[in-house]
Amino acid sequence: MEKKIIIAAGGLVTNEKNELLMIFRRGFWDLPKGKLDAGETIEHCAVREVEEETGVNDVKLAGLIGKTYHEYFDKWIGEDVMKETWWYEMAVKGNPALVPQTEEDIEQIVWAKEIDLKKYLADSYPNIVEIIGKWRK
Repeated sequence: MEKKIIIAAGGLVTNEKNELLMIFRRGFWDLPKGKLDAGETIEHCAVREVEEETGVNDVKLAGLIGKTYHEYFDKWIGEDVMKETWWYEMAVKGNPALVPQTEEDIEQIVWAKEIDLKKYLADSYPNIVEIIGKWRK
């Protein structure tokens, strides 16, 4: 049986210091992302999810970096699914305050310096390592 495909979008957000916005959720460092709402464009979804999960406003959307895929068990629908996530490059001015969306299990948010990325990626998901690698090239 073919798995249901869940469409999501998120962002690789940098501040003026070129630090990358990363979230800590469910024991892993991740990037802000979330599911596409009915009638919503994928670009709007990416910006909305970043803003909701991190409290950062005035996110400027740039180009599509790529897509990642991963399988998981969706507890809300009770079945295994394939998540297709569209990743966009984004930027914010300054160094805005960060507010974790705790109802989404986000415990911590950081502006990760380039020198520290290896440390964060050691405790991240393979698809996050993959998309950050693509973005850094």
